[in-house]
Amino acid sequence: MTYLERFKETVYFGKPDKSFMWPQWVFQDTIKRWQKEGMPNDVHFNTYFGFDRVAYAPINLGFIPAPEVKVIEEDKETATYIDDIGNKWKRWKDREIGMSQWIDFCIKDEETWENVKKRLNPDSPLRYPEYYDDWKRCVKDRDYPLGIQAGSFYGWIRNWMGVENLSVMFYDNPSLVKEIINYVADFVIKVLERVVSEVKIDFANIWEDLGMKQGPLLSPNTFQEFCLPSYKKVCSFLKSYDIDVIMVDSDGNNDVIVPLWLEAGVNMLYPLEVAANTDAIEYRKKYEKRLILMGNIDKRALRHTKKEVEDEVMKKVPFLLKEGGYFPFVDHAVPPDVPLENFKYYLKLVQKIWNDINK
Repeated sequence: MTYLERFKETVYFGKPDKSFMWPQWVFQDTIKRWQKEGMPNDVHFNTYFGFDRVAYAPINLGFIPAPEVKVIEEDKETATYIDDIGNKWKRWKDREIGMSQWIDFCIKDEETWENVKKRLNPDSPLRYPEYYDDWKRCVKDRDYPLGIQAGSFYGWIRNWMGVENLSVMFYDNPSLVKEIINYVADFVIKVLERVVSEVKIDFANIWEDLGMKQGPLLSPNTFQEFCLPSYKKVCSFLKSYDIDVIMVDSDGNNDVIVPLWLEAGVNMLYPLEVAANTDAIEYRKKYEKRLILMGNIDKRALRHTKKEVEDEVMKKVPFLLKEGGYFPFVDHAVPPDVPLENFKYYLKLVQKIWNDINK
């Protein structure tokens, strides 16, 4: 099978020739460790591990022009940054893993939103690559799945306002929050309309990261009032161009939001974080073929012994692969405390399970 055929067999709960292995997220520090442990430093990562090919259309949904960033303070361990739209944050200087300490945000009110909105002009020529027609010719007869990024209807706004500020704004200034989310939906549709009308797109990806360990950062009622209308608008637009795999990337526990995503038209979820008590087997039993799943391999189980790796894989992957509609995937970026041999063992186990199921 081609990559595209294998992808389609997976998302439509068919029988691919082997398990489709979505290219795994890893930290750069993890790659550095693995190279010390024997991974060549002159190979393509996905080819080396045997991951299937996936690509995204090179459409720019970010701020244009991109914010200019400068350092305003630093010591031996940290640096504090500001940009020209009003964000301010502090980061460790010597580590890749770790969240920034956010100090100030670019949207505080109607006036600052108008300033930010100027950088979300859907008609900017930089939204599309300079040689877009050449790219179209390159993907016309491809044998791999091609996706698009389709925005964010909580995560972006949370990043622009801050969790606490946005949580208060839902109550203190709901009209502004709705205006921003609605604008984002219209912006995404206008930017993407050209590519989806000219190129066959196989899936769309919405980024949110709205889950925490015990549940989401907003209630289902708040999501339903503020986010769901824009989700429905964008999902309907995507489906009108026969894009019927719409995936959401959201870390943490999203259990109570899943029914609303399904109502909107979303039908794939990842990375199904185990530390947040997300259970892919429960999802499969509850939602059956309405929800395609990717992830749920606990990154923490890959850190120590091969027995722990095997226990983690065997308690869920055989069932999920047999049921179909599942992409094996570690439940976030693989951290640098995972040995190369353990990661290879995890991949070997997945394919052995697939072979055993399909003898």
